Amino acid sequence: MNVPLLDLKAQYRTIKAEIDAAVAEVMESQHFILGPKVVECEKAIAKYSGCTHGVGVSSGSDALLICLMAEGIGPGDEVITTPYTFFATAGAIARLGAKPVFVDIDPTTYNLDPAQIEAKITPRTKVIIPVHLYGQMADMDGVMAVASKHKLVVIEDGAQAIGAEDKGRRAGSIGHYGCLSFFPSKNLGCAGDGGMVVTNDAARAEKLALLRAHGSKPKYYHKVIGGNFRLDSLQAAIVSVKLRHLDKWTTARQQNAARYDQLFAESGIKIADSSQFAQRGYNGVDLYLPKTAANRHIFNQYIIRSSRRDALKNAMEKAGIATEIYYPVPMHLQECFAYLGQGKGMFPQSEGAALETVALPVYPELEEAQARYVVETVCNFFKQPVVVKAEPVMA
Repeated sequence: MNVPLLDLKAQYRTIKAEIDAAVAEVMESQHFILGPKVVECEKAIAKYSGCTHGVGVSSGSDALLICLMAEGIGPGDEVITTPYTFFATAGAIARLGAKPVFVDIDPTTYNLDPAQIEAKITPRTKVIIPVHLYGQMADMDGVMAVASKHKLVVIEDGAQAIGAEDKGRRAGSIGHYGCLSFFPSKNLGCAGDGGMVVTNDAARAEKLALLRAHGSKPKYYHKVIGGNFRLDSLQAAIVSVKLRHLDKWTTARQQNAARYDQLFAESGIKIADSSQFAQRGYNGVDLYLPKTAANRHIFNQYIIRSSRRDALKNAMEKAGIATEIYYPVPMHLQECFAYLGQGKGMFPQSEGAALETVALPVYPELEEAQARYVVETVCNFFKQPVVVKAEPVMA
């Protein structure tokens, strides 16, 4: 049996008529950049995220960049974030000449640990960027408490978390900005690159709209230097169609995650959830499953953890099951950030997660038989005796 990590063709088949009609409407209008379809999408996404304003941009990466630009971040400034994230989070900071300052993660959620933030704050600190990784929100109460105390701006990186909730508050609605990505593999994906910034601050929304179009207002008159961060009408139209189905897809992902949890619990292998990792390590545990700490985890990924991750991944690949490692190298160990002088051992939780976690297929169209095959393959791996190669005997 072949099990893909994600099957966008299966998704497209269920909404083909709606998508094709929306694309045809844009083609008939020949209005491709910004325009009414983008405005419609911005209003819908903002409302869905619990915010009053949405500003469509060219990607989730550019959403982060434009928020930092709006706050005037540049050389000499410091921005606190996690080293365990997609490159765009740290890349946006460095691209503006500011310094990424990393804080290690909580191994339960793989998100930024708020308890470690304050020790990293200096007079140069301007912004905190928590990342809602894998579809689960970071501890925003902890983040906001530190930010409020030190008068820092908070930019939520919600690229993997549209619709995720903590205490009834949606991703992107708590900080000063929320950054969303519509990359095709996301829970809400377009047909290329696209993103959005949501906010409850009208003045900030107005500045973002100015910056995304080269800082031009009126046209050809530039008070500030912006960039070309505009969202295409085609992508906005596709996102608007998919938004109508998003809650249904989220429910299916949550059901798939719950099925995995149950099947693993019944499997006979030794499991625990990630909240126990710090206390137990791998003492009597084969596999760690994700722990839902927030009240709405949307499962952009279903992450398992094993001390034998690489061998497990290889076994699954041989069985026809696609998996992915998010992310194999933490930011502080990336070659381009060597100038920060942060080597191995600086952020042990991030480094451990990078070496031991892997994502299983959890997309909405995943069939029960496929999920059972995934679990069966994982369990068969752990039930096999571990082969230890004998050391050569020296003469």
